[in-house]
Amino acid sequence: MELTIIMPCLNEAETLAVCIRKARGYLQRTGIEGEVVIGDNGSTDGSQDIAVGCGARMVEVPFKGYGAALYGATLAARGKYIIMGDSDDSYDFSNLDPFVAKLREGYDLVMGNRFAGGIKLGAMPWKNRYIGNPILSTIGKMLFRCPAGDFHCGLRGYSKEAFTRMDLRTTGMEFASEMVIKATLNRMKITEVPTTLSPDGRSRPPHLRPYRDGWRHLRFMLLFSPNWLFLYPGLGVMSLGLVGSVLMMMSPLRIRQVQLGIDSLIYFAFMIITGFQSVLFAALSRIYAIQEQLYPAGRAYRSLFRHFNLERGLVAGALLCLGGLASTWYALLVWHKAGFGALNIEHIARIAIPSGLMIALGNETILFSFFLSTLGLNIRRHSTLSPLESSRADVDAI
Repeated sequence: MELTIIMPCLNEAETLAVCIRKARGYLQRTGIEGEVVIGDNGSTDGSQDIAVGCGARMVEVPFKGYGAALYGATLAARGKYIIMGDSDDSYDFSNLDPFVAKLREGYDLVMGNRFAGGIKLGAMPWKNRYIGNPILSTIGKMLFRCPAGDFHCGLRGYSKEAFTRMDLRTTGMEFASEMVIKATLNRMKITEVPTTLSPDGRSRPPHLRPYRDGWRHLRFMLLFSPNWLFLYPGLGVMSLGLVGSVLMMMSPLRIRQVQLGIDSLIYFAFMIITGFQSVLFAALSRIYAIQEQLYPAGRAYRSLFRHFNLERGLVAGALLCLGGLASTWYALLVWHKAGFGALNIEHIARIAIPSGLMIALGNETILFSFFLSTLGLNIRRHSTLSPLESSRADVDAI
């Protein structure tokens, strides 16, 4: 079988039949050996009977969510290629030639582009058309260098082999973003074809909630890109704090009519700490994503565990702490010479602030090293206990 056309379904009795008829009509017209598979997410309006009556294969997906329905339908697909689309009659399943042609050319993921193919009047709210989708697509291209111009088009095709390589994990609306991101990160062949979007044929409001689902897509993209979320901002803040601290270490810094004193030095020190924490978060979040198979492991990941281990982290943290403690001892000597009385705040603060900063950074380095070492442990991914024994063990642990 060459092609499987899949649709997610949750109470789509009004439009499901016309979508299936269009899809089956396309297969008959082109002579492509294929099937139509419906991933049902627990419909209560008779959608299941409609699908079977129209000649589609129904797959019951017990896990709720747009992504779960599509994932279950894809797993059940028998075709070499898969084309997915919503079952609200907003996409034309009778004209899938551009997708099939690109899949036959060897592309792993073929994205529809509604902005290139045309958006009919009333098919997309203005805030989605002119604000939401362009912004999210631009962010996706910037963060992941994805070639797709319409990041969230619901009509797209992919090969079954590419689907296996992507190893998609999300169950909600993030599924669409995860597919594009993982295909890009795995260096798959991606292309676009023009697609027309029509108003859906339902009388009820759509399942899509623009603000909530838009935020979910944006949140997912940011969490999937810890470099932009944590690393680059952290390095920028830490660098600015470091430069400011070095310039003010010996004396106040004057910029024209403005003099930066001890108060500014304190803020620069906190910038270093905040930036350092952000960089550590970038490393930990990327490692966690790789461990959970949300993100492909690259050379940087393997290099980290090859060159950085618990012992080296402990040594680096200990040296920072010792440097801070030595500065603290020097500050105590200065205080002792003053008879433990009043001190020149400008002088002693330039000793105490770097001292506390080094101790804080040393402690963070030590804690990070322990946590990183925990994430790097070689463990079995699946328990050898039976499901009943595993449940009992969980109860005992609680």
